[in-house]
Amino acid sequence: MRPKRVLTDRARALPALAEAFREHGYDGASLTVLSKATGLGKGSLYNFFPGGKEEMMAAVLDDIDQWFAEAIFRPLEESTDPAQAIAVMLDVVSTYFLSGRRVCVVGSLGLNSSGELFASRVRQYFARWIVALAGCLEKGGVAPVTATDLAEEAVSSIQGAIVLTRALNEEAAFRRIIARLRSLLIDAINHKR
Repeated sequence: MRPKRVLTDRARALPALAEAFREHGYDGASLTVLSKATGLGKGSLYNFFPGGKEEMMAAVLDDIDQWFAEAIFRPLEESTDPAQAIAVMLDVVSTYFLSGRRVCVVGSLGLNSSGELFASRVRQYFARWIVALAGCLEKGGVAPVTATDLAEEAVSSIQGAIVLTRALNEEAAFRRIIARLRSLLIDAINHKR
């Protein structure tokens, strides 16, 4: 029975760890910060994550990867209605990032020196998102080069909107950027550019 409890507690710690990494960054999230965020003592954290903070971040990235695969990437990749899939992607992303108030853990890792530990994971996350979105646009009749350009623009705009919203402390900025992206991407499908 004990192994099941360990897995449950480890799994329950992931959302709190993710929020701590969002708020403090990888470098700023000390073991004390992570312990306080999860409500687990330092010994328990090491019991669940023997590899320390690096293993904690890897587990958080696994959790994020799984969520994005199920909620964003697969729906784009498997869609039979590209315009609907893109609209849903933008709605889900808006909710996930709480309209720009929530830092993207993966994006923030790519911006600092500690990101080198996870560079391959960061690259894979963004590459899959771009490829999935470009493929969806292509299914909607958008030319491949244009689809890739639009997908890169969309992903970078979402990431930039998160930064801008936090910097300006203005949720409306995120909503405006998402609305423009929605128009741009759906228009590209409707006009099959």
